[in-house]
Amino acid sequence: MSEFRIHHDVNELLGLLNVRGGDGAEVYIDLLQKNRTGYVTTTVSAHSAKVKMAEHSKTPEDFLRKHDELKSKNARNLDPLVYLLSKLTEDKETLKFLQQNAKERSEMSANAASSTTTSYSIPATSSKMSMQELEELRKKLGNVTASSSVPQSSEVIRKMLRDRHNKKNPTQPNPVFPNWVYDRPALIGDFITSPTPVGDPVVAVGTMPLAAQEQALVEDLLFVLIGVDGRDITAQPVLGRQSRSFIVDPSLDMSVKELVNRILPVASCYSTITRFTEEKSSFEYGQVNHALTAAMRTLMKEYLILVTQLEHLHGQGTLSLQKLWFYIQPTMRTMEILASIATSVDKGECMGGSTLSLLHDRTFNYTGDSQAQELCLYLTKAASVPYFEILEKWIYRGIIKDPYSEFMVEEHELQKEKIQEDYNDKYWDQRYTIVQHRIPSFLQKMADKILNTGKYLNVVRECGRDVTCPDAKEVLYTLKERAYVEQIEKAYYYASKVLLDFLMEEKELVSRLRSIKHYFLMDKGDFFVHFMDLTEEELKKQVDDIIPPRLEALLELALRMSTANTDPFKDDLKIDLMPHDVITQLLRVLAIDTKQEKAIINAFSFDYIVKWPLSLIINRKALTRYQMLFRHMFYCKHVERLLCNVWISNKTAKQYSLHSAKWFAAAFALRQRMLNFVQNIQYYMMFEVMEPTWHIMENNLKSASNIDDVLCHHTSFLDNCLKDCMLTNPELLRIFSKLMSVCVMFTNCMQDDAREFMLIVLQRFTQSMRIDSEMKAERTDEAEKKRLATKFLAEYVDALQSDSGFEGTISKFDSNFSTLLLDLLDKLSIYSTNDCEHSMINIIYRLDFNGFYTERLERMAIERSQKTAS
Repeated sequence: MSEFRIHHDVNELLGLLNVRGGDGAEVYIDLLQKNRTGYVTTTVSAHSAKVKMAEHSKTPEDFLRKHDELKSKNARNLDPLVYLLSKLTEDKETLKFLQQNAKERSEMSANAASSTTTSYSIPATSSKMSMQELEELRKKLGNVTASSSVPQSSEVIRKMLRDRHNKKNPTQPNPVFPNWVYDRPALIGDFITSPTPVGDPVVAVGTMPLAAQEQALVEDLLFVLIGVDGRDITAQPVLGRQSRSFIVDPSLDMSVKELVNRILPVASCYSTITRFTEEKSSFEYGQVNHALTAAMRTLMKEYLILVTQLEHLHGQGTLSLQKLWFYIQPTMRTMEILASIATSVDKGECMGGSTLSLLHDRTFNYTGDSQAQELCLYLTKAASVPYFEILEKWIYRGIIKDPYSEFMVEEHELQKEKIQEDYNDKYWDQRYTIVQHRIPSFLQKMADKILNTGKYLNVVRECGRDVTCPDAKEVLYTLKERAYVEQIEKAYYYASKVLLDFLMEEKELVSRLRSIKHYFLMDKGDFFVHFMDLTEEELKKQVDDIIPPRLEALLELALRMSTANTDPFKDDLKIDLMPHDVITQLLRVLAIDTKQEKAIINAFSFDYIVKWPLSLIINRKALTRYQMLFRHMFYCKHVERLLCNVWISNKTAKQYSLHSAKWFAAAFALRQRMLNFVQNIQYYMMFEVMEPTWHIMENNLKSASNIDDVLCHHTSFLDNCLKDCMLTNPELLRIFSKLMSVCVMFTNCMQDDAREFMLIVLQRFTQSMRIDSEMKAERTDEAEKKRLATKFLAEYVDALQSDSGFEGTISKFDSNFSTLLLDLLDKLSIYSTNDCEHSMINIIYRLDFNGFYTERLERMAIERSQKTAS
């Protein structure tokens, strides 16, 4: 069961139980995923569970009858369900909750029913109903339930199946028999119910001598056994899936009547089988049912031959009722089994794989009865032939040819080109899916391998390659399960190897991933230095003013000027101006179908062109995660450059000996702390998260045996990088974003002051030049000139800074940065301890390398523990 299916089922169950609030579905989903296995570990015996449920039921007979009805329909997972329900009866707390929930749901249903337009007035319970009122109420209730009690006609069922198929396959509609095939009852071979013909009065058979009665009944029985009414034995009309019953002349002698009643069940079975074979031969019921009815008709030929031989004996006057009973007994068992199978298939509305499941289960249930088991084995082998033909095409060539929607794998119309636009890997997960009720029970354990085998071959085949399996052999049904399991496994290993070799060797998957790593994970440092230097002025502009072709040209220039020029896939790198910020993009990755969008903020990122079939691995969801990591680090790199620019500006200021230099010292120290924080975060992400995780993935890819392993390793790599880079924890990401915002605002403030300072320098430089000329006239020495200019400038800047409150601004930035940094370190300490996220603790070691924050962190931990205890 896939993760999405578990998520859906848990949410559905919580909705049915009206569970709101609490920890939500995620807790239960994680618990189920941790404790589930990919195979069936136990099989339960539901007999004791059935007895226990019947004992707890208020109407045990109804429960057992419903259980037997579902069993006759071969309902899937009936025994595990009964076992689960029996376990629930032992849990008093759960029972109490379920009873309360059922009461609330019944009240809601009652309220909804009372608001509907159709209503009937029921007399108050305190008053006594008259017989007339009771009859009227009974008629009304009968009218309401009449439509549901009448079974659908065969014509309605056929039309429903035909419409369902034509909706799924509009280009290949099912063929249809002409109407006269169904309108002529004489063609069916079953009893034709018609009013008794008017003619001469018939002498009651009971008035005849015993020998004459016997001869008359033998002749009647020979007619009834082939679906024709006799004179003294007539068939009753059947409604829906009922068994045929007969009316025997009541005046018959008791001994004769007893023998007749023993033989009539054979005629009833014949009627059931005939109706079944005629109905299921329609195109709408699929090839498996067609094959089953063909096999039944073959067996019925032997029965008809026997009846013909009996008619020959009757013509010679040597056939008595006793002999007829003797000759018919061996066939009776066969007819009973065939009729039972026909009834079960009909009741369960089985088609395709579900029909084969029923036949397979019947074959095993008859262990110990060799004749019955041989018969069921013959039917199962015959019915499985068309199903296995579809299976062979799928596992040997990757093609589905399933005109009647019977096969366990269903194809959906999806375009592989869309895989670059979708945020999830929908093509791989949803192009071909398993339909549970179509899986034959004897192939249940192999269902996933069958699905993947065809998917692998299908990918290679769509790339124009021949993918015929060299080990292709005819798959035949047998009670020895290992025979066809080995064939499926051989096909699976071949398909896995073909696709894996195709992607790894011919399509160079690992080289492609390395190319993406160069750019999205900043593997090529010199390329980014060139690129950021070239595009700095362009990226400062408003988004409407940015010219994408100019950015593309600068990207091309940066690629050609750096070591990235040796990358053969560098031309697939593109510029992407995204319509949302990094937080919104993160939400779209973690909750793919979310409709919530934040304010539209355009942001720079890279994109990458990936063609089929590599887009199965490097799909849009994966690329989006790469973009998330890139934008996260690119923003850090951008902040680092801003802080370095502040350092350059500060170097200019240091040339002048200012009297109030203490505010400069505070600003320098804060800038250095910010730079240390940003650089250590970058180092942590690149060298302690991405590089080790990348090497683990590369090693895992070398040992991968199929494409699903590759997908799993690649997704695991991206997930671990996102998690360890704090991108999947909203609380950590929020604090980190605020820290970076403080750094950016600080650089803006410092750059504004630097620009103002430089403007003053230029103004004073002009004045100093004038002073210089005056001093030359006065023959003043050079040192005195410089001293006077610097003093004048320093006094002016000191006065300006004291007036603007610069010292208070720096102090506020320092306080905000320190508070947020301590908050981040504290949260990292909590997560590394509680959630065992040990890699994140490396950030603390790097930022608190000299124990500067240790004391304050310990104090925060003590305060938190005291608050928790109180």
